[in-house]
Amino acid sequence: MDLAPEVSGKVVVITGASSGLGEAAARLLGQLGAKLVLAARRRDRLESLAAELGGSGRALAVEIDVADRSQVQQLVDRTVVEFGRVDVMINNAGLMPLSPLDRLKIDDWDRMIDVNIKGVLYGIAAAYAVMQRQKSGHIINVASVAGHKVRPGSEVYSATKHAVRVISEGFRQEAKPFGIRTTIISPGAVATELPDSITEPDIAENARRMYQGAIPADSFARAVAFAIGQPADIDINEILFRPTTQEY
Repeated sequence: MDLAPEVSGKVVVITGASSGLGEAAARLLGQLGAKLVLAARRRDRLESLAAELGGSGRALAVEIDVADRSQVQQLVDRTVVEFGRVDVMINNAGLMPLSPLDRLKIDDWDRMIDVNIKGVLYGIAAAYAVMQRQKSGHIINVASVAGHKVRPGSEVYSATKHAVRVISEGFRQEAKPFGIRTTIISPGAVATELPDSITEPDIAENARRMYQGAIPADSFARAVAFAIGQPADIDINEILFRPTTQEY
């Protein structure tokens, strides 16, 4: 299926766009003709990527922290000013500082909740009103295999990703009168910087071993393009994918 006609010209906002899944999605969607608003905390990497993907008029870099609601709202507001609409909001920014509960890594818990749950909610909140006015739009929320399964040490991370799935399903039902599509994408081990957010050395080593079989980030990008590239009457609600060799 040729996805380019359905993707070309769409205005796509991507959080966590400076590396990994977000960067890969930006590159592929840019090739397919989308107009991109790239958001993350690392301005230098964002600006370099935006320039590579076409610069002003094709790709815009906006430095934000998704845990700050006002910054996420400003991101969407600026998108509307620059491009006139928001067709797709990809809530991708996330952290994975895994640890056993008895180590009481409470700062890590708080940050995961702020980024992985609140960041998604703030993205939905900022884009929803625009999409209601348009009577169209597409919210893509990034969850994880960990939102379907839990292992020792992943309790809080899994809880945040399960929350993304619950929020997305409720939103899907609420948004139907406005013609808004909703997709959850739940990757398994994909080669990104996500394991680098683990602060416990022994847990980080375990994660590195699991990620030895990780697949490239463009696997995620193709899933995103597939969901966006469907005709308007088709709503791809969830994509769960793993490396073929991944047991968990």
